[in-house]
Amino acid sequence: MDIGLFVPLTAFNANAAFLRALGPAVEERGFESIWLPEHVVLFDDYESSYPYAEDGKFPGGAETGIVDPLVGLTYLAAVTDRVRLGTGILLLPQRNPVYTAKHVADLDVLSGGRVDLGIGIGWLEEEFDALNVPFAQRGKRTDEYLQILRSFWTEPTSSFDGDLYALRPARMYPKPVQSPVPVHVGGESRAAMRRAARHGQGWFTFNRTPAELPEVLSQLDEALGAEGRTRADITVSASPYFRPLEPGDVEAYAAAGVDRLIVMCLAFGPDDLLPTLDTLAEEVLERARA
Repeated sequence: MDIGLFVPLTAFNANAAFLRALGPAVEERGFESIWLPEHVVLFDDYESSYPYAEDGKFPGGAETGIVDPLVGLTYLAAVTDRVRLGTGILLLPQRNPVYTAKHVADLDVLSGGRVDLGIGIGWLEEEFDALNVPFAQRGKRTDEYLQILRSFWTEPTSSFDGDLYALRPARMYPKPVQSPVPVHVGGESRAAMRRAARHGQGWFTFNRTPAELPEVLSQLDEALGAEGRTRADITVSASPYFRPLEPGDVEAYAAAGVDRLIVMCLAFGPDDLLPTLDTLAEEVLERARA
């Protein structure tokens, strides 16, 4: 089982010194990947319910801020050589799919083929409103956008005629090193699993304990079977998120069928980053290798 790091890159640690320390230190310790989250704007007051907290509130205030994951990963690509660079999670239906395809392809080229694109449909309706993007039908919009991304990454000429997006024949170069860039569909619903089975190279789950995984992975197997695929065809990535890892959890995630465990790395500068990484390497990475 591979071990990745979920690194909130916020207004409190978004600086060149932190990123220059993060990339090499992660590679030196042998972590497999770095994953950055996305929110363009946050709000002091909102009605939407955050699905990963009991009170429905996003952790941290609106002033926390989150650096665009593709910008952060581009910087990390320049200071690393081996670690994979993931979005966890990019909010695909909020974005223009042509620009997204371009940005991801260019990052894959510049990084030498190290991008993992984690995507989700989003939960914060107020953020969609700020971007002038309809919140309704965001699942269907995501499905259409995924087809557009794959076309731009793998075909000489791309076109699309969907219910929510139309694209006249166009060319996009350079193509990514990976063909296609691996897409990891995030989400806990059956719809997310069907989307992963139909369009993805992976499924990304947040905030689940090892004990919860057998039931949901059986649902994933069902969705994959409907598409003529099996679990061998995709990567299962699980992030405990803010859940503390209990003794034996690393081994239990592996036994449950997780291919990549993505653990939280909370640090605010180079001084506390390195001890945090050392602790995670000892408590998680070494146990996964045992």
